[in-house]
Amino acid sequence: MTNARDVIIRPIITEKTMKLQDVSNIITFEVKRGSNKTEVRQAVEAIFSVKVERVNILNCRPKTKRVGKYEGTTSAIRKAYVKLAEGSKINLF
Repeated sequence: MTNARDVIIRPIITEKTMKLQDVSNIITFEVKRGSNKTEVRQAVEAIFSVKVERVNILNCRPKTKRVGKYEGTTSAIRKAYVKLAEGSKINLF
């Protein structure tokens, strides 16, 4: 496994992810493309010292965006939804 800080890029903080965190104890991270569920689990457990119950990974395709006459695309990212075990908590703020 590579360094744990190389696998996890950043937490994704939106209204939807905050609701998931409050209701279901699920934290959302942007992870490195090519990483698998085992690497993400080990990285979260190493960085935050918590117990991970399960990991779901989602590939997000780039979207086309337009500003005036110029057109481009957003970056493709890989999201990991990490469900923490009962009693485990991560404070992102």
